[in-house]
Amino acid sequence: MIGTTLVCRLKKSWSPFSVLQPPMIWAEEFFVSRIVRVKHSVSEMDEVLASVAETIKNFAVIYLVDITEVPDFNTMYELYDPSTVMFFFRNKHIMIDLGTGNNNKINWALKDKQEFIDIIETVYRGARKGRGLVIAPKDYSTKYRY
Repeated sequence: MIGTTLVCRLKKSWSPFSVLQPPMIWAEEFFVSRIVRVKHSVSEMDEVLASVAETIKNFAVIYLVDITEVPDFNTMYELYDPSTVMFFFRNKHIMIDLGTGNNNKINWALKDKQEFIDIIETVYRGARKGRGLVIAPKDYSTKYRY
């Protein structure tokens, strides 16, 4: 798992509403939520998140959410994948158009640190401008993979 103090972990007493309605001090905070079943942890994504945590600490907080401990996320966001990354800003879920048809989340492991930082920065800039849907800097559709 992620071994850094820059990554917070949501506990049983938390719910999706705790992320969507953080304390007033965090009203401007940008959240990157890594949602996973601990037994299905994707170490590649964990490594990328741990490596970017220091870089993005000035504008984003990474939360690790174990959906076996916080089951409210399952039904609220239809989480069936072993690993999911979602974005939240000002009490709102920010969607990202990656060209895959699923604008709610990233449900595969990104292996490139800079690529993930670019996505986070793009989503953050769009969210600060009030956009609920942000276009990714790269198209991840399968039509360009031969």
